[in-house]
Amino acid sequence: MDVAITGGYVVPVAGDPIDGATVLVQNGKITAVGADADVEVPDGVPVVDASGAWVLPGFVEAHAHMGVHEEAEGWAGQDTNEMTDPVGARMRALDAINPADMGFADALSGGVTTAVIKPGSGNPIGGQTMAMKCWGRTVDEMLVAEPVSVKSALGENPKRVYGDKKTLPSTRQGVAAVIRDALTKAQDYRARRAHAAEENKPFERDTTMEVLVRVLDGELPWCQHVHRLDDIATALRLADEFGYRLVINHGTEGHLIADVLAERDVPVIIGPLLTSRSKVELRNRSLRNPGLLAKAGVRIAITTDHPVVPIHFLVHQATLSVKEGLDPDVALRSITTNPAEFMGLDDRVGSLRPGLDGDVVIWSGDPLDVMSRALQVFIEGREVYHYDADRGEGVVTDPFRRSAQ
Repeated sequence: MDVAITGGYVVPVAGDPIDGATVLVQNGKITAVGADADVEVPDGVPVVDASGAWVLPGFVEAHAHMGVHEEAEGWAGQDTNEMTDPVGARMRALDAINPADMGFADALSGGVTTAVIKPGSGNPIGGQTMAMKCWGRTVDEMLVAEPVSVKSALGENPKRVYGDKKTLPSTRQGVAAVIRDALTKAQDYRARRAHAAEENKPFERDTTMEVLVRVLDGELPWCQHVHRLDDIATALRLADEFGYRLVINHGTEGHLIADVLAERDVPVIIGPLLTSRSKVELRNRSLRNPGLLAKAGVRIAITTDHPVVPIHFLVHQATLSVKEGLDPDVALRSITTNPAEFMGLDDRVGSLRPGLDGDVVIWSGDPLDVMSRALQVFIEGREVYHYDADRGEGVVTDPFRRSAQ
């Protein structure tokens, strides 16, 4: 789709803001960003006047469960955790996502156009994550990339789930042992596979081991659900043992060793931040923590962990973190360029620059002002959402009418 968004205060995030600027999208990709006078809009390209408004890239949610943990559906829409197997690396979030989940419409209303969907945290190894756009008919049409990482969990969740079953793992040492055993088997599997290839002999593939080998080889980052300081230390220890690319998810007590995380350049996807302290691991949950991590030099992204916090509150978490000390520029990066980079999506989304997808949001004002709202949302140049002021509500474009547009 083609569109030219003109006259707005454009915040590319990856570059300096430009007042009175144009974002040109052709065939779904951004082809130009610059002052109105410097960007020539080809004949026939629809023009949207954004004068008086702010124009930003669509936000990127780095850790959500939309579609696998559906809202208002109860048991029928709960596919977050396959908790019959503590080692679920072969599981794919892709295979359980319902694009009709109400959360996708909420995402658009909050300016979120891309989300990384992850299995839950009930298993020591939960499965493969994927990135998708927040509008479309089928998950295959909405797909940006998969897999983008493998989800793993330490701490309370897996020990509670399997402790209730009276089976391994029921303790923290058991959870770490399950992860360590699985990765050790993956190392052995990789060696056997290589030997079979050298000998030109048949080799029986194991879908769980194949995924874990990709982690060991550095192809897929390891998204580690972890809150408490001692569990973060275990996450670092396991990463040292097996040499994989670690991304801390949640990181509630990460600020307590922020210097260590910064020195090792371990990114942290922090949040959710607007929750009660519902379990022991969350005792140190604070809106100050993103700022503390960032000031220490840790690269951060902010997450809602939707539906734990509604996904359209992603920007509000960033705003309230600014109130508690986070630099505003870092706050914007924490929901745009940083999550895109952490999840290997920065060649597609996260900023306004030529070559990236035409995912653009027109805001009534600075999105870090809680009174601002998303007025129009474009995904790959197509308007998929607009705010109807007369009705006082957002309107999502019907994806099943796309063939008629």
